Amino acid sequence: MQSTGSHLIMIAERWRDIMNQEIEIEFKNMLTKAEYNRLKTTLPFENAVAKEQINHYFETENFDLKQQRAALRIREKNGGYTLTLKQPHPEGLLETHAKLTMDEFESWIAGNPVEKENVINQLKQMGIDYHALKYWGELKTNRQEIDYQDTLLVLDHSLYHDTEDYELELEATNRAHGEKIFYQLLTDHEIPERDTDNKIKRFFQARA
Repeated sequence: MQSTGSHLIMIAERWRDIMNQEIEIEFKNMLTKAEYNRLKTTLPFENAVAKEQINHYFETENFDLKQQRAALRIREKNGGYTLTLKQPHPEGLLETHAKLTMDEFESWIAGNPVEKENVINQLKQMGIDYHALKYWGELKTNRQEIDYQDTLLVLDHSLYHDTEDYELELEATNRAHGEKIFYQLLTDHEIPERDTDNKIKRFFQARA
């Protein structure tokens, strides 16, 4: 019979696993520089301090993650490092996270990935050996965020390779609500809907 202590440890481990995963529901649209600057003044971004974050991207030589519409990055932000695997999900994207120390981050960048069980297990289920992952480079973003009608509204100015771009993102906990708010915002500010690839795809396209 399992002891109460062991049972509580198992519950805690399961809870930690749950907390390391989330469903991301987001909408995004590329902006011109003029549209970006206009939204900064017409929406309440004046008190939203721009914060830098750096995405460090990983992929195999054969682009095994891309073939499964997945992506792997380490986000460097506020002095911390978070490893995130993104996978397709019916409601959006399934994100699996793991915190890294600076030494672990540097080991990943140097081509010696440190095993993080929750992320590595997801990769194994995809048939991907984490030892085959290669570091491809970084994308820097200056980001401003505000709460907007029960969603998170984001303005991004990103730099990668010899490219810079501007993007509007909206994150929501409910797809229908987020979609309504996002497209109404585009209409209200006379911004055309544009096909918008995610950052990692834009990164690799610019690298080619």
